[in-house]
Amino acid sequence: MKICIVGLDDYPQLANLKDAKYVGGESVQHVLLARAWRDLGHDVSMIVHDHGQGRVTDVDGIRAVAPYSRNEGIPVFRFAHPRLTGMISAMREVDADVYYQSPAGAPTGITAWFCQKHGKRFITRIASDLACIPGKQLIRFWRDRKIYEYGLRNADLIVAQSEQQRTLLRQNYGLKSEVLDMAVDMPSGPPPQKDIDVLWVSNLRPVKRPEVVLDLARRLPNVKFVLAGGALPGAEDYYQTVTQAAREIPNLTCPGAVPYSEVGTMFSRARIFLNTSEIEGFPNTFLQAWVRGVPVVTFFDPDSLIKQRQLGRTAVDFDDMVKAIQTLLEDSQERERAGERARAYAVATFGAKHIASRYLEMLAAHEASPALQYGTSG
Repeated sequence: MKICIVGLDDYPQLANLKDAKYVGGESVQHVLLARAWRDLGHDVSMIVHDHGQGRVTDVDGIRAVAPYSRNEGIPVFRFAHPRLTGMISAMREVDADVYYQSPAGAPTGITAWFCQKHGKRFITRIASDLACIPGKQLIRFWRDRKIYEYGLRNADLIVAQSEQQRTLLRQNYGLKSEVLDMAVDMPSGPPPQKDIDVLWVSNLRPVKRPEVVLDLARRLPNVKFVLAGGALPGAEDYYQTVTQAAREIPNLTCPGAVPYSEVGTMFSRARIFLNTSEIEGFPNTFLQAWVRGVPVVTFFDPDSLIKQRQLGRTAVDFDDMVKAIQTLLEDSQERERAGERARAYAVATFGAKHIASRYLEMLAAHEASPALQYGTSG
């Protein structure tokens, strides 16, 4: 089967660019799926931004087609050209059987339109709970939100990360979806020494609330915190504000963006992984921690998974998070038991080939039973 992933931000992750300033969780998922589908014998392509690599490149047997660069074109007019025309041209050039796209944005609708017009199959994946709430999506322009909603309604298969997202899609859009776990890269080699008490990894942007880490570090001066992550494009000022404040806290290290090829070692060095968002989808970082036996402390608990399976601690407020961190650091036996539960769960559930196969099985089930109508209201 010919499969194309529409992930414009994916090339730095695919090519393991060392100087990449921004790699999002969706790009991690896209590349894991691309490699898994390749290893399963499928012909895999990706539509990505041009970083100077050329229009068509081959990276480990995966074809990357780059119709335009991130900032190419004249503002206001560049939505039509090169973005709209470039994406359609690239999808036509790839001529895949199945197109896969996330996160929420205008590319969702553009991909859906192309697939409908040319008789292709379209899978879209929900990356955040906000993507299921009208007007709350992290999409800048009203026009792009409407194009995204068109894409939702015309997908052959909508895949959600949690039952929460599935419920929100049904309540807010009248759309059916399937819940499927994410993929995770399995670690290799001996684990390094644990020299980080609490690790936080994400792109530094307001919705992730990295400033909470600063407050936690001030409250717990004897705990070693690491706040790792780069600036989201357009949020450079916010990044500078947070990192400048972090430098004034002695027990907080802020290394900036860490390449994906190196961040796994950082997870392995941590005793606890910390998430400070109040709303998410299903963070890749949870999987990266769990597969290495690192428990998670978080406000956000997808489908109450952490609480039910005892994979760390879920905090209800700031003081509760302080207590959770202190408890797990002081009780090494409980921390290690939680880590082992997390490792066993991650290894059994989130293998990339298994997840990649399930996508295609779900799509085939839809084709066999059109009455399911994942991408239509009702």
